[in-house]
Amino acid sequence: MPRSLRLALGLLVALGLALPAVAASADGIIVPEPPICGPEPCPGPFPVSQLAIRYHRVSVSIQDQVAVTHVDQVFRNDNDYTVEGTYLFPLPPGAVVTDFTLWIDGQPVEGKVLTREEARQTYEDIVRTLRDPALLEYVDRGAVQASIFPIDPGAERRIQLEYTQVLQAEDGLLHYRYPLNTEKFSTQPLEEVTVRVEVTSRDPIQAAYSPSHAVELVRDGEHDLRATYEAANVLPDRDFELYYSLGDDRVGVQVLSARDPSEDEDGFFLLLASPAFGSDLASAVAKDVVMIIDRSGSMDGEKLEQAKQAAVYVLRHLHPEDRFNLLSFSSGTDAYAASLRDAGEAAEAIAWVEQLAARGSTDINRALLEALAQLDPERPAIVLFLTDGLPTEGVTDREAILDNLARSAPDSLRLFSFGVGYDVDAVLLDTLSETHHGATTYVLPDQDIEETVSAFYAKVSTPVLTDLRLDFGEARAFDLVPETLPDLFAGGQLIVVGRYRNPGETTVELTGEVGGRRERFSYPQIDLRSTGGPDFLPRLWATRKIGALLNDLRLHGADPETVDQVVRLSIKYGIVTPYTSYLVTEPQALGAEAIGDIAADAFKLLQSQPTAPASGQAAVERSAAESALGGANVPLAPEGETAQVVRVAGTRTFQLVDGVWTDTAFDPKTMKPSAVPFLSQDYFALAASRPDVGAALALGPRVIVVVDGSAYEAVGADEPGDSIQLPSPLREPDPGAGNPVQTGSAGGTNDRPSSGAGLCGIGLMPLAMVAVPAARQIRMPWGRGRALGGPAPEPRRWA
Repeated sequence: MPRSLRLALGLLVALGLALPAVAASADGIIVPEPPICGPEPCPGPFPVSQLAIRYHRVSVSIQDQVAVTHVDQVFRNDNDYTVEGTYLFPLPPGAVVTDFTLWIDGQPVEGKVLTREEARQTYEDIVRTLRDPALLEYVDRGAVQASIFPIDPGAERRIQLEYTQVLQAEDGLLHYRYPLNTEKFSTQPLEEVTVRVEVTSRDPIQAAYSPSHAVELVRDGEHDLRATYEAANVLPDRDFELYYSLGDDRVGVQVLSARDPSEDEDGFFLLLASPAFGSDLASAVAKDVVMIIDRSGSMDGEKLEQAKQAAVYVLRHLHPEDRFNLLSFSSGTDAYAASLRDAGEAAEAIAWVEQLAARGSTDINRALLEALAQLDPERPAIVLFLTDGLPTEGVTDREAILDNLARSAPDSLRLFSFGVGYDVDAVLLDTLSETHHGATTYVLPDQDIEETVSAFYAKVSTPVLTDLRLDFGEARAFDLVPETLPDLFAGGQLIVVGRYRNPGETTVELTGEVGGRRERFSYPQIDLRSTGGPDFLPRLWATRKIGALLNDLRLHGADPETVDQVVRLSIKYGIVTPYTSYLVTEPQALGAEAIGDIAADAFKLLQSQPTAPASGQAAVERSAAESALGGANVPLAPEGETAQVVRVAGTRTFQLVDGVWTDTAFDPKTMKPSAVPFLSQDYFALAASRPDVGAALALGPRVIVVVDGSAYEAVGADEPGDSIQLPSPLREPDPGAGNPVQTGSAGGTNDRPSSGAGLCGIGLMPLAMVAVPAARQIRMPWGRGRALGGPAPEPRRWA
């Protein structure tokens, strides 16, 4: 059996899809000095561990675009000797710090704000001395630097930092970024990470969105916003970012875009649509609400009691203009009323709910049809369908049930299914919700039904716009996710990602139904980038697209085009799925021809496998995971064992191939990389040429990166190098970031650091004293806890 076929078999038998939890992050680094050496040359690597970070708390106050950030960290010395060091805090890209204060253990200390050029020189000195490229990730950033008093073994040092910056606008959105990405500088997970942002503005706040973390957003009126992220026992891996917009449009729309013409002619966009706080649109929509409750024998006890409490919550939160009904079912059905009733009867309906008792089997088909028969096609209708079982009475065939509902459901129907426990037909529930403009929520055995249903209904109880359509005009948008736009609700926002053909200025139009009439909202002068933009956008689109494709494969069967898309997107963006969980770690995944062969083998094996179960724990967890991917607001990143062999740097994905971090855009059959010796002048010039290149080289001493179609390979410091041409600077640097770094000419030199530049040499430059110890223990892809500077797999050289 070919190896690619064997790999595909391994991935196809994995029917579950485990979503990695998004890791938190922490910033601010104490880089300790190594032990003092004797008169002989300094040995290496030094067995010095990095300090542990016990907690990291960030509080941010933003008043009319002026952000004041307060950082509070506690470091602990787990070494058996006293440590001295330097505190480094890489500033956000493009940030202009106007005020800066630093305290150590409550006492004010003198620190220095390094310019981008000064910080780059500091980082390069550290890399040269320690032969560790990790700090190249910050090569385009300024930094705060301060000396740290000796820290005794087992002692802690508390550092507080406060700085002020004016936020820059990006595509009509204000952007706050806190540099949290320092996973490599902590010896163990942080006990606590919190980020709290409070925004106050004279202008109304409309949209708010974090592409980096799952934040809790709380609106206190139209001028105040709180965004909170909290986590415990986590490892940092990404910066914290928050976007928000200002305005008083009835429905505000903002668009972020990104395009890299060297990689793909088509661009990526993210659209945020949000109704104004207290919008008049909300009061214009009267709706009908029907709740269908499974009261079969399996619902007896706590499950039915929680379902009844959920029904009471819905009844108590009806709007005066709403109509409602309740229907319970088992072997038969029982309705509160023969037709829809006015919201004023909610109290009587609550009494009816309280007397429900569990008994009998499960006639899902009949319950759904009777509920749909009461709906008025002229009014928006929300149906909440709650069940814990499979259809066992009446019509039990899945396709027959789906066909019956398709013939009976009005276009105004929004069907939201709630599967309780694992003994449900996930394919039936998901197809019902997908077909009828809703969504499925699974209530797991340890979750509360009332809490889940109530929280969901609170979000959808006030529709503002229904039957939405988007038009990007001459930009020619395509591949939108979600493909069918959900309704827009008061207090919520619509997040859509997609692609566009033509960059430049365009007019975006959003249309939707409001109270039975069609309304059109026009947004002129939306500028879609021709180059540059947020690097999270392509990966966010790919995350959602893969989720939609996996859901399509599960519900509608496999076809070679869909499988091919999943494989190609997964490898390109490092988004691991059961279909590619092994492929992304293999050299065969490099190159268009190899990827095509793997996708073809995967499809053949998918056809030969038995149909996956539609019910049970695996089916429910797979459905929930695919739904989470398809609706993700944060790009999926490698984690666990996968993170040891797959890494993300900016928009690029790298896999560890024979000890070399290799760009997945690299095709060994068509590309010959230019050799760049590690620590040479060319190496640092390449790192400084563009921030995204520096981030790629920071992955390790051996890296292959593809830039504008050309491949560069960082080889051993003693190996010969090629004459190289540096990549062109990015044409759209971040606002406020200053001019691109000038690197000068680059030849095939192989310059090495001076032998006198040792860590404890008499002539050591002061800045080099901030160096990270060469043997710190961190998580690295080629082995858990491998010390930097220790053995790694023998690297491959591409001919």
